[in-house]
Amino acid sequence: MPSGITAQNLALVVNDADPSSVALASHYAAVRGIPAEQVVHVAFAPDRAALSAEEFGQIKSQVDAAVPDRVQAYALAWTRPYQVDCMSITAAFAFGFDRVHCAEGCRPTQVSRYFDSDSAAPWRDLGLRPAMLLAARSLEEAKALVDRGVRSDGQWPEGKAYLLRTGDALRNVRAPQYAAAERLLEAAYPIETVDGDAIEGRADVMFYFTGLARVPGIETNRYLDGAVADHLTSAGGMLLESAQTSALEWIRGGATGSYGTAFEPCNFVQKFPVVPLVMSRYLAGETLIEAYWKSVRMPGQGVFVGEPLARPFGGVHSRVVGTTVEARLHALRPGRYRLQVASSGVGPFRTVATLQVDRFAPQTLRLPATPARVYRLVSDAAGSG
Repeated sequence: MPSGITAQNLALVVNDADPSSVALASHYAAVRGIPAEQVVHVAFAPDRAALSAEEFGQIKSQVDAAVPDRVQAYALAWTRPYQVDCMSITAAFAFGFDRVHCAEGCRPTQVSRYFDSDSAAPWRDLGLRPAMLLAARSLEEAKALVDRGVRSDGQWPEGKAYLLRTGDALRNVRAPQYAAAERLLEAAYPIETVDGDAIEGRADVMFYFTGLARVPGIETNRYLDGAVADHLTSAGGMLLESAQTSALEWIRGGATGSYGTAFEPCNFVQKFPVVPLVMSRYLAGETLIEAYWKSVRMPGQGVFVGEPLARPFGGVHSRVVGTTVEARLHALRPGRYRLQVASSGVGPFRTVATLQVDRFAPQTLRLPATPARVYRLVSDAAGSG
């Protein structure tokens, strides 16, 4: 079993007053195998951008009372509403409604305890459940989004990351992060830094990060299953009302995850995904919801959109070579790891070796080809495995 957020600890919230939400939730629960007791039914008028804090409080209380304690995250099966008063709905589900996550004017908001965390169980460790909208411009597009996420699992797609330095000085503020991404990830994934406002006609897009109010040519590219794409601007998270490019345009184009702010964030980089963080965590095998949420320091105004369980770089690829098994991991983050063994998946496990990883890169472990043994690699970082 993979560690972190899985179908066994994700709750699916469905709005019974919205026929599209009901249909989408039914599809998602079926293809992801969400346990019936983790499908939570609520009802509220869907055709609006925002819930009031009071109405949301009632809905959140229903959800909290219904979910088993093992639940670590939420998938929300709708597109609207995406705001709760002055918060995004994904942040409100994660933290509860709290004005420390709001901002009037150009001000910082509360820092997320989940930011750059090694926790594999945020509810258990931090008392919060990150949330993501299964959002799109139509039910058909939402189902296609779900199917891309499912197809991506463990595929290790061979594509490229495109990091754009645009001519928009106010929105190009993440560009200084690109050099760090190249240094950290050069051995793990191809990166192309582009001086320009957009890329068009590319057939291998796995990551696409830019800063622009309106992004041209999104639909001309081919996005690999599991792809992540977003643009730093003020209103990308105003999903159906924005005069700027909406995060939903990335989903329509073929991306599996995107992000945008639903309230004026100014150009605080802390309110947007940190490019090296989201890429490194995703490439190391975390799910979309984990990698994306852990990359935003101040997510109170931001809307996370996508298929939360997409895990394109997860899993182990292995082959038997003589008396050993070569177990390949897509990439490991730098740190110290313990290789543990047990006679079954329930343990008990004992440490048989240690591994020091000094650079972010693919790893190959050579293990005895013993069918009766189960191996796992555990990071010495608290809460991860």
